[in-house]
Amino acid sequence: MICGANPPLPSTIPNIAGSDRFYLISGSAHVALAQDIAHYLSINLTPTIRKQFADGEIYVQIQESIRGGDVYLIQPTCYPINDCLMELMIMIDACRRASARQITAVLPYYGYARADRKVAGRESITAKLVANLIAEAGADRVLAVDLHSAQVQGFFDIPLDHIYGSPVLLDYIRNKHLSNIVVVSPDVGGVARARGFAKKLNDAPLAIVDKRRQAHNCAEVMNVIGDVRGKTAILVDDMIDTAGTITQAAKLLRHEGAQQVYACATHAVLSSPAIERLGSGCLEEVIVTNTIPIPKKKHFPQLTVISIADFLGEAIFRIHTESSISTLFG
Repeated sequence: MICGANPPLPSTIPNIAGSDRFYLISGSAHVALAQDIAHYLSINLTPTIRKQFADGEIYVQIQESIRGGDVYLIQPTCYPINDCLMELMIMIDACRRASARQITAVLPYYGYARADRKVAGRESITAKLVANLIAEAGADRVLAVDLHSAQVQGFFDIPLDHIYGSPVLLDYIRNKHLSNIVVVSPDVGGVARARGFAKKLNDAPLAIVDKRRQAHNCAEVMNVIGDVRGKTAILVDDMIDTAGTITQAAKLLRHEGAQQVYACATHAVLSSPAIERLGSGCLEEVIVTNTIPIPKKKHFPQLTVISIADFLGEAIFRIHTESSISTLFG
């Protein structure tokens, strides 16, 4: 099911169609989202040509003059992540060489963010590496949604606006009128995110799932810190990848006496075997946003996709008009 978002936006939709200095350009990663953002802003996407040579090289050409303009490039760096990331670099470079005044990379999903520190020797901090690549390509600013960890903001040497998907998720949860809610963090690292979510739900109680990760994409749930018995548990995370963490946490919450278990996440990566796990019946509903395109083959009965297009459009409008985006969060 795909739902429209109802975040705390202005009563009148901003219209900047008359501006000859504003350009919205979509990469190939999520054209539908870019079109929805353009609709919210009452403008047309700037036409581009994008093709791929037989050996995999990507070619991008902007189809109209953007000289002296403010350009917003919309491109989540999702699957196929390396192609999407390289296309973003090429688009930024094309805009820079076309004499754009300012280039803002709009990243609904920031890939490679999970490696944000060294936990062992001789490994890359890819979150910092990608930040360097974006800046070196020529971006002047970045707008990102729900970075995997807050510290990634510090990896950028250019201005970064960080917004969260929680307002649209919270709006949907409130409209369900659930009772006896407890907000649950699926791991210790997500406590701050879950605490903020709980505060916006009338200071709902908080619980934490204590788990130990044996390897990448493999999680072992240990126990629950907090009381979930007889309550409606809402698991909150920034992303769902293979769904191992979420489904193991859901099963544990059921075992600890939770009456219902919902899952909320901004980014639906949904790598295999996520669909089988999430559709197994351990969750009443899996609520995500459309920061990443979700093909029909990845849909399952419990999935609800909420559009974040208006929310992103409003953030872009406020950046362009040099007004605050902090009030977006209520």
